[in-house]
Order: sequence, then structure tokens, then C-alpha cells
Amino acid sequence: MRQPVAIIANKVPEITALFWATKILTTGMGETTSDFIVTTIDPVVGVAVAFVALVAVFALQFQSRRYVPWVYWLTVVMVSVFGTMSADVAHVQFDIPYAISTGAFAAALAVVFSAWYLTERTLSIHRIDSTRREIFYWATVLTSFALGTAAGDLTATVLGLGYFGSGVLFTAAIAVPAVGYRFFRLNGVVAFWIAYVLTRPVGASFADWFGVAPERGGVGIGTGLVSLVLAAAITLCVIALSRSPVRHRWR
Repeated sequence: MRQPVAIIANKVPEITALFWATKILTTGMGETTSDFIVTTIDPVVGVAVAFVALVAVFALQFQSRRYVPWVYWLTVVMVSVFGTMSADVAHVQFDIPYAISTGAFAAALAVVFSAWYLTERTLSIHRIDSTRREIFYWATVLTSFALGTAAGDLTATVLGLGYFGSGVLFTAAIAVPAVGYRFFRLNGVVAFWIAYVLTRPVGASFADWFGVAPERGGVGIGTGLVSLVLAAAITLCVIALSRSPVRHRWR
């Protein structure tokens, strides 16, 4: 007998221009905040604190029965921070090359997508209306953040594009699913998830470029200051999103 599934209201935001802007800001903040934490305090302690914070915000997100903007975006920020740390730990602590970690995270994302689709027969973000679907959704988000971090570092450092060059590259890449969806009938769910993964290296690359020292190819503003500016920008976006009417679409 099939187990009953807890039904909840759709718990993710509408896909608008403000959604994408906020998403890119969170990816940048996750990158610089992670770098600031692990270079300011002991990295092991930093990762442990980030993990505890991630569990706490997940508890808030999952106990809610509807989409709550500040809770949702706080969760995205913490997923961004911890996802960045996961990718960085694989490279720094275990000396795993970025090419290998990028491939491993891509494979992990494929596994999550496959399990989600085989279980639910959909990957649509317009129907995150059960606890099980929400688990798949956040597993996808977390894995995509780690993948995007590794891919961005791969192009910036290994392939020699630098942080700014990587940001430009991935910004151009986002146009591919957008054009495919708009003019060539690319499936909307496929286009969304391709763009979603690519927003990670876009935000992270530009945030790194602003934050890191000139000898590393950056502007040198500092990761702490960049994180604060991005946090303020995210707060303004979330306030705007909170005031926007919510229209639930069931597909």
C-alpha cells in the first residue's frame, strides 16, 4: 500500500525577475560569507556553525505550511553558505581537483533529479506541495549550489579565466536556456533548472571578484564588506517580494 503524503501549500516563490535577482545575490553572499568565516575563525568550527545554522533554518522552512518569503530566502542563503563550504572542503581539505569535484557534484545532482522524477513524475517547482517534494527540492538546491561553486572555481582558477571572466562566461551561458525557452520551445522545467544551476557561478564569481585581493585577480573590497552589502540588498529584495501578491500555479 502506498504511504500517504502530507499535502501542503506550494512553498516556493513565483518565478519573476525579482526572484532571479534575489537568487543571484544569495549566491554571491554565500560565496563571500563562506570565505570570510573560514578565514576569520577555525575552518572546522566555521563549518560546524554553518551546519547547525542550516539545520535550524531547515526546521523553520519545513514546519511552515506555506511559502514565507523571509524563511525561504534565509534558507537559500544558508544553503548557499554551506554549499560553498562543501565544495571548498572537497578541494582544500581533501585536495580533490575542481574538475573531479565538479563532475562528482554534477553526478550527484543527476541522481537527485532522477530520484525526484521517478518518485513524483515531475520536477516542476510549481508543485512543491508535499513534504517529500520539498525534500527533493532542497536536496536539488543544495547540490546545485555545490556544483556551481566547483564549476565557477574551475573556470576561474584552473582554466585561467579569472573571477570576472568566469562571471561573464556564466552570465552569457544563462542566456542559452532563456533563448531556448522563449524561441525554441525548450521545456520550461528544464530551462528553469539549467538557469538555476548557472546562477550560482554567476553570483559567486562576481562576488569573489569584488571581494578578493588584487593579487588573486579581484578588486580587493574584502569578503566581509561584500557580504554585508549583499545582505542589505537581499533584505530589500525580500521586503519587496513579501509585498508582492502570491499567485499559486498548479501544473
